[in-house]
Amino acid sequence: MNETNQHTFHIPVMGLGFTIDTPLKVARFGISSALSLADDHLVEQMREFYATAFSRPFTPISSRSEDYRAKRITAYLNLLQDIIDEQVKQLHNGRFESDSDLTHYFELLPEGAPAKRDYLAMCASSGEERKKRATDLRAAVTAGAIDVNIMTKVDKTNYAADGTPLPPEYSDASAALRGFAMSNLQSAVILSAGLNPRLYSYFEQFDDFFPDGNGKLTKRIILKVSDYRSALIQGKLLAKKGLWVSEFRIESGLNCGGHAFVSDGVLLGPIMEAFKTQRGGLYAELKKLCDTALASKERQGFGVDPMQRITVQGGIGTAGEDRFLIDYYQLDGTGWGSPFLLVPEATNVDEDTLTNLANAQPEDFYLSNASPLGVPFHNFRPSSSEEQRKLRVAKNRPGSPCHKKFLSFNTEFTERAICTASRQYQNLKLKEARINCPDEEAYQKAVTAIVEKDCLCEGLAAPAVLTNGIPPKHNLKAVTICPGPNLVYFSKIASLKEMVSHIYGKVNLLNNRFRSNLFVNELRLYIDYLKGEIGKNQHDSTEKRSAYYRAFRDNLLLGIEYYRSIIPSMQRYAQTNIDDMKAAIADAEKTLLQLSIFSATSVCTAVRLPQERTSGCI
Repeated sequence: MNETNQHTFHIPVMGLGFTIDTPLKVARFGISSALSLADDHLVEQMREFYATAFSRPFTPISSRSEDYRAKRITAYLNLLQDIIDEQVKQLHNGRFESDSDLTHYFELLPEGAPAKRDYLAMCASSGEERKKRATDLRAAVTAGAIDVNIMTKVDKTNYAADGTPLPPEYSDASAALRGFAMSNLQSAVILSAGLNPRLYSYFEQFDDFFPDGNGKLTKRIILKVSDYRSALIQGKLLAKKGLWVSEFRIESGLNCGGHAFVSDGVLLGPIMEAFKTQRGGLYAELKKLCDTALASKERQGFGVDPMQRITVQGGIGTAGEDRFLIDYYQLDGTGWGSPFLLVPEATNVDEDTLTNLANAQPEDFYLSNASPLGVPFHNFRPSSSEEQRKLRVAKNRPGSPCHKKFLSFNTEFTERAICTASRQYQNLKLKEARINCPDEEAYQKAVTAIVEKDCLCEGLAAPAVLTNGIPPKHNLKAVTICPGPNLVYFSKIASLKEMVSHIYGKVNLLNNRFRSNLFVNELRLYIDYLKGEIGKNQHDSTEKRSAYYRAFRDNLLLGIEYYRSIIPSMQRYAQTNIDDMKAAIADAEKTLLQLSIFSATSVCTAVRLPQERTSGCI
């Protein structure tokens, strides 16, 4: 895979099953996307499905075989690469006809792309010139990246058949990394959810993450980060091992889908400003550390300065926002996730869930505590998994059967870790609550918190199985879906062409619901989050907690002042309503200052650079 992107956006990983085969659907059109490596059972099901669909040989990899998790992942990724190579070969030999994939490839490209200009020039030519241009264009077709995602915190220890723990390299994250490293892909692994020192050290075992004989990287590393400090700390840790970060993928803490890694009130705009102003210094520091480490290992260095991209994702909704982010913050691209859940050509969403998404109301999207990871999780009220969870509670059988055990980390009651969404854990925890809670009100509050945890392993994988007509194992059909709150502004079930055209400003897919600028939407989400945290702990106030709330508020106020300062730069982006943004910011500031807990406290007015954040890595 070359490192030249034809498009200015990518499709991020979504859940376990929503993008598990997205590369097969979009890579041949030059669009990069990412799939999750968390669920090797789903990976094996999808490998069997596509091997059959494309008449490829399939030999099952049993869960009883040695290193089966890594082997399943390698086999599936190799199958994807093989099929996509064949798809691209067909484009190289294709014809420019009205409905052909070859024509579709170039029609999807943004207007400013060199290949798009060449395509338009071919369309305007004739005779021998047209033939020559067509030949050159066919040769220029390149696939989008088949990137993979490893959620670093999902790294449980695995056990041999006799119950003894396997060595660390057989943990979930390490085995997933090995599966990718041993594959034929020339793409990137995206590390999300924070720093995992053991996993980062394991990268050193694989030559493909180091420069080859030509100074090039066969496989690359992308870090999904919440702020500049996190990027610097993690980037330095890897660079000291001779490992280069090829992309920092910034994600909004709250205006995103899936798990929400909430900052302490530092907003997306100030975070990107830190990257913009310190990008050169970040690159230079990491490059120096990496060169020194490579030399100490007597490894080949880089032939030329390696690429390091900066991209952003989370809550982008219009072409104007997309273009402003790229232009103003000098970004290399953007990520568009949740809107693609409404694009069946790109993602797996079963028909019932798709209909519910298209008809969703604002109150259907909410931040929950459903994840067994203990991290806030974006949820969707009309989902079949939420209905199933409530039904189990009503039948006095809370919790889920735990077959896959990927999120088994709790050892309160058992020697071997179990999942807090499991029936086993919830039954034990409810018995404990009955004993420990002094009154009925306290008990019911504890019950609500315990039974809110839901099985993500089955629910997030189910859509891929249901959409492709694969019989679900254990007859578990309930779907968990975790769209970002920005999806409330999209209602149309769209084609791939329509969604790409929306991103590039050719059409408008937003519904009639009034939508503020993405910065304003994130600001409101953070204020609502702070209000919720204050309300949740109003009867258990401590000075430490109050200090946290004040710091959170002050960061929000600094963000508000920052947004006021950049409004003039946003005015030429037509889809940003400047007057609305000014009014919305003023209203948000008023709401923030009127929170009762702050009525008698001073407001921080000191100027503080965004990079001076003191929170830990996320």
